[in-house]
Amino acid sequence: MKTAHLSGSLRANVGKKDATALRNAELVPCVLYGLGEQTHFSVKRNDIEKIVFSPEVYLVELDLEGKKAKAVIRELQQHPVKGTVLHVDFLELSDTKPVRVKLPVRLTGSSRGVMAGGRLMQTFRQLICFGLPQDLPDAITLDITKLKIGKSIRVSAIEIPGVKFLDPANAVVVSVKMARGAVKPADDDDDEDED
Repeated sequence: MKTAHLSGSLRANVGKKDATALRNAELVPCVLYGLGEQTHFSVKRNDIEKIVFSPEVYLVELDLEGKKAKAVIRELQQHPVKGTVLHVDFLELSDTKPVRVKLPVRLTGSSRGVMAGGRLMQTFRQLICFGLPQDLPDAITLDITKLKIGKSIRVSAIEIPGVKFLDPANAVVVSVKMARGAVKPADDDDDEDED
């Protein structure tokens, strides 16, 4: 997983008034939990928004006035109209404790079915993964080169060492559907394909 660095200041007071004052000062109230006691802190809005509004999933290395911690964003509250970040919950990670994370699905290659006029359908943009932090990849990369019209890649066909997928095993992640004007090629060169 990609790593981002974030430094924050510990909060003396916790409450609605304190949180409002922080937001007015362009800061975002945060909480870190998971291993031991909860830690309440604040970070600069610009710094957290660079991590939040990104297609990447980051392992965040926090520096809270000397206390270092590795964490992932567990929950995020945003303003309903402006979309600005209002509050962030971080889950502290341990190298020996598995964690549940949503990872993006990236497609590589040019599908044979799409080149024949089929339509590529990506049902899942993210998959829920469970594994140790060091085993989790930046993204789930799927090669769709061999995908012909009527074929698909299911969750059960994806294998990453040390990572378990929590989405249904028979769920279709990506498929190529028949489209108007598509030419279904003769299946004489059938090699090993996913169904």
